[in-house]
Amino acid sequence: MKYIKWFEELTGKDVNRVGGKGANLGELSQLGVSVPPGFCVTVDAYHRFIKEQGLDKVIATELRRVNRDDMESLKKISTKIRNIIISSKLSTQFERKLKENYNKLIDVSGGNSFVAVRSSATAEDLPEASFAGQQDTYLYVNGMAELKEKIKMCWASLWTVRAIFYREENGFEHPGVGLSAVVQLMVNSKKSGVLFTVNPVTNNDTEIMINSSWGLGEAIVSGMVTPDEFIVDKRNMKVIEQNPGTKNNMVVQNTKAMSGTEVVDISTYLGIDKVKKLSLKPEEIRELVEAALKIENHYGRPQDIEWAYTDRLYILQARPITTLKPRKKSLKPLVKGLSASPGIGKGKVKIINDMEKLNEVKEGDILVTVMTNPDMVPVMRKVAAVVTDEGGRTCHAAIVSRELGIPCIVGAGKATDILKDGMKVTVDATRGTVFSGFNFETSKERLNNNKSHNYAGSGYVPVTATKVYMNLGEPNLIDRYKDIPFDGIGLMRTEFIFSNYVGVHPLYLLKKGQGNILIRKMAEAVSKVARKIYPRKLVVRLSDFRTNEFRGLEGGEEVEPVENNPMIGWRGVARYISSRYEKGFRLECKAIKKVRDDYGLNNVYVMLPFVRTTWEVKKVLKILAEEGLERGPDFKVWIMAEVPSVIFLAEEFSRLIDGFSIGSNDLTQLIIGADRDSGILNQMGYFDERDPAVKMAIKRLITIAHRYDKTVSICGQGPSTYPELTEFLVQEGIDSISVNPDTVFETKKLVASIEKKIILNKLR
Repeated sequence: MKYIKWFEELTGKDVNRVGGKGANLGELSQLGVSVPPGFCVTVDAYHRFIKEQGLDKVIATELRRVNRDDMESLKKISTKIRNIIISSKLSTQFERKLKENYNKLIDVSGGNSFVAVRSSATAEDLPEASFAGQQDTYLYVNGMAELKEKIKMCWASLWTVRAIFYREENGFEHPGVGLSAVVQLMVNSKKSGVLFTVNPVTNNDTEIMINSSWGLGEAIVSGMVTPDEFIVDKRNMKVIEQNPGTKNNMVVQNTKAMSGTEVVDISTYLGIDKVKKLSLKPEEIRELVEAALKIENHYGRPQDIEWAYTDRLYILQARPITTLKPRKKSLKPLVKGLSASPGIGKGKVKIINDMEKLNEVKEGDILVTVMTNPDMVPVMRKVAAVVTDEGGRTCHAAIVSRELGIPCIVGAGKATDILKDGMKVTVDATRGTVFSGFNFETSKERLNNNKSHNYAGSGYVPVTATKVYMNLGEPNLIDRYKDIPFDGIGLMRTEFIFSNYVGVHPLYLLKKGQGNILIRKMAEAVSKVARKIYPRKLVVRLSDFRTNEFRGLEGGEEVEPVENNPMIGWRGVARYISSRYEKGFRLECKAIKKVRDDYGLNNVYVMLPFVRTTWEVKKVLKILAEEGLERGPDFKVWIMAEVPSVIFLAEEFSRLIDGFSIGSNDLTQLIIGADRDSGILNQMGYFDERDPAVKMAIKRLITIAHRYDKTVSICGQGPSTYPELTEFLVQEGIDSISVNPDTVFETKKLVASIEKKIILNKLR
């Protein structure tokens, strides 16, 4: 009986001796693939241990009591079997053989004593079954004492509740399943991941999918990070698609404990640029693909391959892909655009070129239009995804979709021509692609996750000096997002209230003598949010509809002018102080007054949008005061910093108001001179909040505002998209950052790591 078998001694036929993982590593070694050296503690060694210690009889007795439908009973049986395995001693003969081979592995590796100990069950990684992940793996195991302990723990993992249940459910005889412990040189990965030789999303066998991230592969397997994704054409090895992931964490060696691993923050460990930087170079992708094709050709079937890069490529494992469905026609890409709100949705296309057809949009449809407008918001709530011909990542469709949590692709060109009513499509808004047909691999859970969020218990929430606020548009969504660990709401846009709760132009209401409708409904919507988050602050940005958007409200065509360029036309504060609209603005003021006085919610502040001059601010402050909203200790007035004049006259504005909130979308647009809704300019890279000129403006504003003890926040899209912009803002001393709901938690962690780094740098 042989206790130890080195990889070079094994082939794929040795499953009964060393389990599926061990046999595959042997086969790969025979193939000449670069596999980290190692050996397997054979299944015979496991069975001999069980018999010598008399554990076979104990296990048989316990298994007679198994009822797979009784979880509590299964837990007790599992715990008892595992405990007796771990507490039992190894034979002297086995220990001697193990030490001899462990020392040999250390010599082979040039003195490296760290190994990985992985479980390899005899029914694991077989073509007809997938036991992968049911048994344990231990990394950075160091020394004989720890090695012996981990081998027994691997053996014990053959008897977890999940493993027992799986065998019961699938008809595997318990005594017939053994386990080999794979002892392999620990690869200190700089980057790692998984590769599928068939695209598992589309089932396309001409494509390879690679997932990659920094550090050890456990970060990807556990779902800790959103990895980089590469789609490669097998036929010519060209990268068809590449999608950078958000890689906030990585798994590395625990240097303090000298064994095991720890999770570290990538921005601190490697630098902020690595969070969204692609982790694989073109030459590394090609090398990976070449190795994968060699392995697939050898086995003659699609493979799921684990790999790692140190200074060279290592193949850690290869197994058959057992989750592929019978081959269906591959999904055909129909339309590509910009990813504006990530996620996947599937449904029937409904093209809206005529607003009168909005009532034809049904629950779960795919809304396809040239560009959305506020009138479409009610139907956007019920669709599975949105696709627009025009627009960039800061257009109406993008902003609303992100706030509603629905997948959205913008700037898709001729989507309204290419897609047809009733066509079944899958919208992969993470990649910005619309596919024909329904992606049968997309689980309901993954689709539903686009519309339901539970942030309670998401993990440790760090305390930060820089406040992390949340952006909110739709008041009803506060019930979904209230458990997110935000410090307050830095931007509540009232446009949703006007469109969905009121639906009628303020001046038209006044014309009919129904101004109280706006006051009541706006007060109800604002108070609902303020009450849910009290005592945290709620900054309400008063209406910033442009004339073309106001015309979409009932009665709007009667009272609104037509402008050639409404983006920089009659909007924001210019509207409030105009004799043509002042009475409408006073309705908003009365609504805020009602929230604060009648409902007692003094956590509500207001923000003035699209400020251009100091004299207009003085006029607005006078109107606010006349309506009972005078600045004071419990009531603050902020202005949006989105027109360059606010930057240039920051000192003058600081004397008038309590705080600034940087609207990075419009500020970028007006500094760079690039229409934020232009899909062409967006795709060419013109619209970028990280532009040096924009950052210079932001830095100037923070410096001057702090000189006057005024707060500075930012509520534009930039920090939600670019971690490096967040780092810049924190380093410059911004007081708060307001981001989309789906990025609050990660932004909190990112800000904490940046602040920690700043403190450490000062100490050094």
